[in-house]
Amino acid sequence: MSRVSRPNPSIADVARLAGVSAQTVSRVSTGADNVRPATRDRVLAAMDELGYSPNHAARALRSGSFGTIGMIAHRLARTGESRTVEAVVEAARAEGYTVSLVDVSSPSSDEVTEAAARLSHQSIDGLVIIRAETATPTNLALPPRVPVVVSDSRFAGHHPAVGADQVTGTHLAVQHLLDLGHRTVHHLAGPVSSAPAEIRVETWREHLIGSGRAVPEPLRGDWSARSGYQQGQRIAAAARRDRITAVFTANDEMAAGLIRALSEAGLRVPQDVSVVGFDDIPLAEFLWPPLTTVQQDFQLIGHQLMDLLLRQIRHHEQLSDQRIVVPTRLVERGSTAAPRE
Repeated sequence: MSRVSRPNPSIADVARLAGVSAQTVSRVSTGADNVRPATRDRVLAAMDELGYSPNHAARALRSGSFGTIGMIAHRLARTGESRTVEAVVEAARAEGYTVSLVDVSSPSSDEVTEAAARLSHQSIDGLVIIRAETATPTNLALPPRVPVVVSDSRFAGHHPAVGADQVTGTHLAVQHLLDLGHRTVHHLAGPVSSAPAEIRVETWREHLIGSGRAVPEPLRGDWSARSGYQQGQRIAAAARRDRITAVFTANDEMAAGLIRALSEAGLRVPQDVSVVGFDDIPLAEFLWPPLTTVQQDFQLIGHQLMDLLLRQIRHHEQLSDQRIVVPTRLVERGSTAAPRE
């Protein structure tokens, strides 16, 4: 059929052109299964020809659902965020929801609040905030009566929260290097604006202090492999002078950059310097040497976020005190070994 321009076509117009009842058009619009494929194709073709778009707002009034989830993320180029977003989208699709995503340029309270307001105007059933970072529960204003979940444990008690066990993961990484015989562990940290980065820094520091080890000054990257490489050049230059034998990096991308910098400086991993990452991205096991790292289960985090949101949307559960901590585990590969005498 060729497309015809008609002002405000109605469901009756589509039914007339397709030769079906208005109820059948409605079932096709809502994605119901009890429509024969040939009939569905005919109705869809009629919709296309007339330029008909189902009235989602009216449907929501009847069904109580818009079928759309809003999601706010920050810096999707980062692996952790993108993998969590992917998991939420997958879980939402399985439940019959689409996702409307806003990627804010900074995680400030104002930007997150503005993004949430913009999404609420698009008729959403609930809101997923992947990372609030610099926003806090007290200064983040969200639309009233919109179910919310946050991938940030700082919001527990205010909104249902799901996050990886950053503390245990960091303890496992540092203890692994100490158990191998390293006298202390240097740290290539994430940016100070990142809550997960700060948790890892503080846990690393506390673990060394509790073990009676020297606490070196941490270096800072921005999560990118390039920043890991740049700081890795500094670490390589100081490695022989300061006897640096082990580095815990706050994510795998920076670890990859660090390993390259060490290699270019003639230092071998793990013979001269052991390296541990964090995240266990798919690339980690294919680096050379394969990267020892802390694994976060991003897929489980995404599915748990969606589960908490649906419990609020469908069953109207009050879950503000709900906090789910997803376990982390150490994956040992070839980038760590005992230090050379």
